[in-house]
Amino acid sequence: MKEKLKRGLCLSLIIAMALSVTACGQSNSNVKESSSNEASKTGTHVITDHADNKVEVPNDIKRIVVCDILPLPSVLSVFFDSAEKIVGMTEASMSAAKSGILSDMYPEILNASTEFMKENKINIEELTKLNPDVVFYNTMSKELGEQLTKAGFAAVGVSTNKWEYNSIETLNQWIDLLTEMFPGNNKADKVREYSKKSYDLVQERVKDIPDDQRARAFFVFAYSDTTLQTSGKKFFGQWWCDAIGAKNVAEELTNDNTTKVSMEQVYKWNPNLIYITNFTSALPEDLYNNRIGSDDWSAIDAVKNKNVVKMPLGLYRSYTPGVDTPITLLWIAKMAYPDKFQDIDITKETVDYYKDVFGVTITEEQAKKIFNTTAEAAKGFV
Repeated sequence: MKEKLKRGLCLSLIIAMALSVTACGQSNSNVKESSSNEASKTGTHVITDHADNKVEVPNDIKRIVVCDILPLPSVLSVFFDSAEKIVGMTEASMSAAKSGILSDMYPEILNASTEFMKENKINIEELTKLNPDVVFYNTMSKELGEQLTKAGFAAVGVSTNKWEYNSIETLNQWIDLLTEMFPGNNKADKVREYSKKSYDLVQERVKDIPDDQRARAFFVFAYSDTTLQTSGKKFFGQWWCDAIGAKNVAEELTNDNTTKVSMEQVYKWNPNLIYITNFTSALPEDLYNNRIGSDDWSAIDAVKNKNVVKMPLGLYRSYTPGVDTPITLLWIAKMAYPDKFQDIDITKETVDYYKDVFGVTITEEQAKKIFNTTAEAAKGFV
């Protein structure tokens, strides 16, 4: 009996010790995991930006300022499904947010300051007041990047032209960069998958169009009574045309970015389709009725056939790369070849795109607003 009692006590002691060790191990594990999580919040990591600079950024980025990469606030808002992190952006970005649906979806974006940058000049004192964890800038503004870095900010360069104005690939690269900075919020694969699906669909439908039946497109980038600007070969208009199987009538122009042209050149090219961007307040009716300056558009095929369209204003002005780009591609193709894209319900595609790719809900009414742009869309540029 005593032996059994001894054995029972020993067994109980062994079990108690084992449980103690296990509990200790779990406690240590929890401490390590907690410490690891805390370190991930308080530490930093190094990313490579689009200027190929190595930039050390916080792991837990809470305050973001966006300088002259104008579509980025809208991309960030959808990426996070929130604009709370954006504490500063330019007036041009803010005006697009107010005119489009961005401020409807994320009203907190209206709290962002625009005082730190005026006329493309940075005010370091005002920027410092915003206490940003990271500042985004356009890689074309090399001096601005150097100024930000010298002032001690984590300055991250974002490019619009590194991929030869390919709007789809530019958006993909933006999302890749954001995923590198915010690895817990990975959207890269879904964006690439949908972008490829949209691009491939358009390519399949336009590939067999005979050359003499391809749309002859002209982009009105900016237009006033003193100037008319378009896209030549080295700007987004060329990529849009190539992507939908159209001819950019201004392709002979080789200036980088926008190019000033005369009405005499437009007469010579005689486009049968005109896209007006939201970087100008001009509307199709202004061309139909010759309301701007002394220009006479009445002899242009696109005007005679009422084939002038205003580009969408979604989360940002859609001529540039942005979160709307895959949808914009479908819309541009449908405007050029309505018979080939009759089955594409652009409103439904837009609602589904935001839901399936980003998990973001927009209403049918908001989606329709994207494709009914007013002159107000250009506010901040004209």
